[in-house]
Amino acid sequence: MICVPIVANNNNDAIRDMECASKIADAVELRIDYIHDLNLRQILEKCTKPVVVTNRPVREGGKFRGTEEERLQLLKQAIQLQADYVDIEHDSIRNVKKNGNALFAGSKTKIIVSYHNFKETPENLSEIYNKLCQSGADIVKIVTHANSITDNIKIYQLLLQSKIPMISFCMGEYGIISRILYKIFGSYLTFASLQKGKESAPGQINIEELLNMYHIKSQNKHTAVYGLIGNPVSHSISPMIHNALFREMGMNCVYVPFKVDEIGRFISEFKKLNISGYSVTIPHKESIINYLDDTDPIAKKIGAVNTVVNKNNRLIGFNTDLEAAITVLAEVANVSGHTAADACFKNKHVTIIGAGGVARAIAFGLKMYGADITLVSRNQTRMQSLAGEVGCSFTNKNDLQNLETDIFINATPVGMYPSINETPVDRKLLKPNMIVFDTIYNPSETKLIKDAKEIGCKTVGGMPMFIRQAAAQFRLWTNTEPLLDIIENIAYID
Repeated sequence: MICVPIVANNNNDAIRDMECASKIADAVELRIDYIHDLNLRQILEKCTKPVVVTNRPVREGGKFRGTEEERLQLLKQAIQLQADYVDIEHDSIRNVKKNGNALFAGSKTKIIVSYHNFKETPENLSEIYNKLCQSGADIVKIVTHANSITDNIKIYQLLLQSKIPMISFCMGEYGIISRILYKIFGSYLTFASLQKGKESAPGQINIEELLNMYHIKSQNKHTAVYGLIGNPVSHSISPMIHNALFREMGMNCVYVPFKVDEIGRFISEFKKLNISGYSVTIPHKESIINYLDDTDPIAKKIGAVNTVVNKNNRLIGFNTDLEAAITVLAEVANVSGHTAADACFKNKHVTIIGAGGVARAIAFGLKMYGADITLVSRNQTRMQSLAGEVGCSFTNKNDLQNLETDIFINATPVGMYPSINETPVDRKLLKPNMIVFDTIYNPSETKLIKDAKEIGCKTVGGMPMFIRQAAAQFRLWTNTEPLLDIIENIAYID
């Protein structure tokens, strides 16, 4: 069930928003602590979907500033008016007991007893759950703040042990996946805002996104979960692309963003969810190898993984960046095929800015075709180590003043959204006869690419490479050829 909170500050706006939400949501939560001129009877009479009445006090993250007696009196009125659900905080439930209370005589109202923690996801969740169960409420609600992606697993395991209907998820950016995957986690419902700016809690996603991108209504316990491991991940269009592919190709799968700080802990904890596959991006492409069960020989040679496949509960790492990068570079040089690529890159001077996962893949790939590669990076240790592995030279960024290169490649995040006015190199160093390749795809045209175009260089941005590596990931996960036009239509949308 998808429930949309109504957080309007006056009665008329609440009715308007409720009518709008009722067209697409399964239920609405009437946050009466937001409404200054409340007419509860009028609102409930106009409601066409199941309604949860909540009057959250300031101490629990709400807006109600009256006395506790006044607050509870409004909740009792909601019960008398036959609201479908009333949400009562764990420290107030004793004042609205259901069993033996004349207030509930003939009432259809179900009581939700709720606990909120806006600071953390505590270790004693089972203790909290057991205490809430003793209240006699119909539904238990435990909502906490995630300070790490692995806090979601605590909630998942809590939901597994629940013996009565339970609402549980994590707030904040790290907790977004527990809202999207609520059916897989086993939560009674999830909350979604009516639109951006109308959230009632941190990390709440708008309902259009849940319905259209994550296809939340078609998810079930058997939905296969895929996702993007990285930090940051909010800028990525991967969820749009892979979820569109899954939908159009009739696959019961969903793709979600995993904002990950500690990669080893994440891999270990999320084995409990049996994730079917991952994309891997900055900054984990190299470090993840240490936590996988096996690595494809090419990815092992490169020392970087951008794709993980779950094969019979064994996580196998692959790299689809190498072939994607070589292909787009060959295309901008107007050649195709391995023989032509040999001729295109052999003895060509290539300068690569960066020493991370993407730089590794491109350096190893171009070296296979005989390119003369020079690495440039602020991280001297990583740069020298990679140069030794590839068998190429390296230089200090200050030495780029005398840059003489055929192909210039940015394999760093410099210039990526939101820092779109940054560039890894002064435009004065670019020359018209160069090929300039920026692996960044958001924005589709970086400052580096704009500068290079104005100078007369042949250019290619990161989107063509992104499309090819995403298609290769899809093949590895599903053994199915993706519909490329879907990827391209999303990737190049204005």
